[in-house]
Amino acid sequence: MSTTAAKPGHLTADQENVSARLIFAVPAARVFAVLADPATHAAIDGTGWVQQPVDRAPLTEVGQLFRMGMHHVRHPDGDYQVVNKVAVFDSPHVIGWLTGTEKEDGQLELGGWIWRYDLVPLGPAETEVTLTYDWSAVPAYIREYVQFPPFGPEHLPNSLHHLAALAAPAITR
Repeated sequence: MSTTAAKPGHLTADQENVSARLIFAVPAARVFAVLADPATHAAIDGTGWVQQPVDRAPLTEVGQLFRMGMHHVRHPDGDYQVVNKVAVFDSPHVIGWLTGTEKEDGQLELGGWIWRYDLVPLGPAETEVTLTYDWSAVPAYIREYVQFPPFGPEHLPNSLHHLAALAAPAITR
């Protein structure tokens, strides 16, 4: 597998997104298929917070909801569930989702941040993947108790390396 160093974006006081880029020796369609499968998201996650999919249906369209079981030591409940809403879907070029929670009355409350993967084919078996976390739409009341980004600078590169390993062809012997 050929990769280039994935470097997180440099954060500044007024910046509201961070990204990392990695080149995979894998076709874009294969990378996209891994991203569109919620069952792979725990293995992709660079923080260890994503535990398991609650909804296992492949992602196929904008507006689709999928839930994930999560764990974070600083979350009041420890274990919790998020609801993601597919916000952009253009196979095999871009996929992204907004994250939020489902209230007791069934209403979806999105937090204002988006996870987005942009895939640029560099040839038949090589893809540049950019992972962006954008929190520019997070409302003030959430910013009062959550620092953004809520993870360290290693998270995005780690996630891309995990994704590259999952998307790589199996080695046969």
